[in-house]
Amino acid sequence: MSLTNPTWRAIEHADEVNFSDKVLGAEGVVLVDFYADWCMPCRMLAPVLEELAREVPHVRIVKVDVDQNPELALRYRVNSIPYLLVFRDGKPVAQHLGFADKATLRALVTR
Repeated sequence: MSLTNPTWRAIEHADEVNFSDKVLGAEGVVLVDFYADWCMPCRMLAPVLEELAREVPHVRIVKVDVDQNPELALRYRVNSIPYLLVFRDGKPVAQHLGFADKATLRALVTR
Protein backbone atom coordinates (compact mmCIF):
# COMPACT_ATOMS: atom_id res chain seq x y z
CA MET A 1 0.00 0.00 0.00
CA SER A 2 1.25 3.44 -0.75
CA LEU A 3 1.32 6.32 1.67
CA THR A 4 -1.28 8.05 -0.49
CA ASN A 5 -3.84 5.29 0.04
CA PRO A 6 -6.87 7.07 1.54
CA THR A 7 -7.60 4.15 3.85
CA TRP A 8 -4.13 4.25 5.42
CA ARG A 9 -3.87 6.11 8.71
CA ALA A 10 -0.51 7.38 9.91
CA ILE A 11 0.64 6.68 13.45
CA GLU A 12 0.06 9.74 15.61
CA HIS A 13 1.84 11.04 18.68
CA ALA A 14 -0.02 12.25 21.75
CA ASP A 15 1.01 14.19 24.81
CA GLU A 16 -0.58 15.34 28.04
CA VAL A 17 -2.25 18.24 26.21
CA ASN A 18 -3.96 16.34 23.38
CA PHE A 19 -4.35 12.81 24.81
CA SER A 20 -7.99 13.44 25.73
CA ASP A 21 -8.87 14.50 22.19
CA LYS A 22 -6.86 11.84 20.38
CA VAL A 23 -7.68 8.89 22.65
CA LEU A 24 -10.40 9.46 25.23
CA GLY A 25 -12.62 11.43 22.87
CA ALA A 26 -12.12 9.13 19.89
CA GLU A 27 -14.80 6.82 18.55
CA GLY A 28 -13.81 3.27 17.75
CA VAL A 29 -10.56 1.52 18.59
CA VAL A 30 -7.35 3.31 19.58
CA LEU A 31 -4.13 1.43 20.32
CA VAL A 32 -1.82 3.47 22.56
CA ASP A 33 1.88 2.58 22.60
CA PHE A 34 3.63 3.90 25.70
CA TYR A 35 7.32 3.93 24.74
CA ALA A 36 10.70 5.65 25.12
CA ASP A 37 13.34 6.34 22.48
CA TRP A 38 16.05 4.51 24.46
CA CYS A 39 13.95 1.31 24.82
CA MET A 40 15.15 -1.45 22.47
CA PRO A 41 11.91 -3.53 22.56
CA CYS A 42 10.04 -0.28 21.79
CA ARG A 43 12.24 0.25 18.74
CA MET A 44 11.59 -3.33 17.64
CA LEU A 45 7.84 -2.77 18.01
CA ALA A 46 7.76 0.40 15.88
CA PRO A 47 7.86 -1.28 12.42
CA VAL A 48 5.28 -3.85 13.56
CA LEU A 49 2.94 -1.00 14.51
CA GLU A 50 3.54 0.63 11.12
CA GLU A 51 2.54 -2.60 9.35
CA LEU A 52 -0.54 -2.90 11.55
CA ALA A 53 -1.53 0.70 10.76
CA ARG A 54 -1.51 -0.14 7.06
CA GLU A 55 -3.41 -3.41 7.45
CA VAL A 56 -6.03 -2.32 9.99
CA PRO A 57 -6.82 1.28 8.99
CA HIS A 58 -9.93 1.52 11.19
CA VAL A 59 -7.68 1.35 14.27
CA ARG A 60 -6.01 4.59 15.32
CA ILE A 61 -2.48 4.04 16.64
CA VAL A 62 -1.15 6.66 19.03
CA LYS A 63 2.33 6.73 20.57
CA VAL A 64 3.07 8.35 23.94
CA ASP A 65 6.68 9.00 24.97
CA VAL A 66 6.76 8.23 28.70
CA ASP A 67 9.85 10.38 29.27
CA GLN A 68 8.12 13.42 27.82
CA ASN A 69 4.72 12.63 29.38
CA PRO A 70 5.29 11.27 32.90
CA GLU A 71 1.80 12.25 34.09
CA LEU A 72 0.18 10.04 31.46
CA ALA A 73 2.52 7.18 32.35
CA LEU A 74 1.58 7.58 36.00
CA ARG A 75 -2.16 7.86 35.27
CA TYR A 76 -2.15 4.59 33.31
CA ARG A 77 0.29 2.85 35.70
CA VAL A 78 2.98 2.31 33.11
CA ASN A 79 5.80 0.63 35.02
CA SER A 80 7.52 -1.08 32.08
CA ILE A 81 7.64 -0.43 28.37
CA PRO A 82 6.57 -1.02 25.75
CA TYR A 83 3.10 -0.98 27.25
CA LEU A 84 0.15 -1.20 24.89
CA LEU A 85 -3.30 -0.10 25.96
CA VAL A 86 -6.37 -0.53 23.76
CA PHE A 87 -9.25 1.92 24.09
CA ARG A 88 -12.69 1.41 22.60
CA ASP A 89 -14.84 4.54 22.46
CA GLY A 90 -12.59 6.21 25.02
CA LYS A 91 -12.53 3.36 27.55
CA PRO A 92 -9.55 1.03 28.18
CA VAL A 93 -10.49 -2.53 27.20
CA ALA A 94 -7.24 -4.48 26.78
CA GLN A 95 -3.53 -4.24 27.52
CA HIS A 96 -0.24 -5.90 26.66
CA LEU A 97 3.19 -5.50 28.22
CA GLY A 98 6.32 -5.99 26.14
CA PHE A 99 7.06 -6.65 22.50
CA ALA A 100 4.26 -8.20 20.44
CA ASP A 101 4.17 -9.59 16.93
CA LYS A 102 1.60 -8.45 14.40
CA ALA A 103 -0.76 -11.39 14.99
CA THR A 104 -0.84 -10.65 18.72
CA LEU A 105 -1.52 -6.97 18.07
CA ARG A 106 -4.26 -7.75 15.57
CA ALA A 107 -5.94 -10.04 18.13
CA LEU A 108 -5.58 -7.35 20.78
CA VAL A 109 -7.39 -4.70 18.73
CA THR A 110 -10.16 -7.01 17.48
CA ARG A 111 -11.26 -8.42 20.83
